[in-house]
Amino acid sequence: MNSAAARNLCLCHGCGLLVRLPPREAGVCPRCAAPLHLRRPAALQRCWALLLAAMISYLPANLLPIMETTALTGVQRDTIMSGVVYLWNNDSWPLALVVFTASVLVPLLKILALLLLLCSVQWRWSWAPRQRTRLYRMIEVIGPWSMLDIFVVALMVALVQWQSLASIKAGPGAIAFGAVVVLTMLAAMSFDPRMIWDPVEEHDEQ
Repeated sequence: MNSAAARNLCLCHGCGLLVRLPPREAGVCPRCAAPLHLRRPAALQRCWALLLAAMISYLPANLLPIMETTALTGVQRDTIMSGVVYLWNNDSWPLALVVFTASVLVPLLKILALLLLLCSVQWRWSWAPRQRTRLYRMIEVIGPWSMLDIFVVALMVALVQWQSLASIKAGPGAIAFGAVVVLTMLAAMSFDPRMIWDPVEEHDEQ
């Protein structure tokens, strides 16, 4: 069965109108004048650039202090992992598991999953397209949950400042971590999952 792209059919992202384009040409929606493309222009290059930037930011996000606490006893700088270890040693292992999963494991799995999808599209693999499409949908669903650690830091800052117990501010690791989350979300949004099925369509036509 031929795909919509093989029939030069394109769905307008502005108004949802189904339009038949001239062969191998972009067009304009006759209803809302939005530009039409069978595939997102430069989707692969844009996604690669965003993912590489996220991979570069992942190391400082986990190595640099995410929170700096100033009290009468001195200044304490905590990374994500030191916070996880502190929570675990103080019998708060459920919260430690949540922070570790949302702040370390989920961003790493997102990066690896996007890397797999990009390599499969770049090298035009035709295996398991349905499973790879489901993987992409899963990445979109879990994306916002990576911001949980930033929410925890913001809540602690507000709580401690309100009680005047100490002074807490976000460290450079928080900026890097926020960059990882935003960049991976933008990379997932830039990826066009329809490209997964293009090699399958070509293989069927042979």
